[in-house]
Amino acid sequence: MGMKIIAGDDVIIISGKDKGKMGKVVKILKKKHYGKDVSFAIISGINVCKKSIKATQKGDGGIVNVEKPINLSNVALFDSTLGIQTRVGYKFIDERKVRFMKSSGKIIE
Repeated sequence: MGMKIIAGDDVIIISGKDKGKMGKVVKILKKKHYGKDVSFAIISGINVCKKSIKATQKGDGGIVNVEKPINLSNVALFDSTLGIQTRVGYKFIDERKVRFMKSSGKIIE
């Protein structure tokens, strides 16, 4: 089964400190936690933390902003035509499995 949300999708945060904010998925991470598959997404501009970098011979140290992963259960696909969050469905078109938005029926490329 394919992923419901993939890199490049426009998403909205549905819970947590960044609830209601929108962004684009940069990367999807999959991990095993106590034997279960857990998926996280790194979203541009969301869940940004400051990280201290130690100075080395190659470069200066300092404080940089880092985007931390957020659990996929806290993220929903954003339907730009209706301006709301939506669920993702699958259907076959010409023997090819494609994703579509359940709210508007629009096919996601």
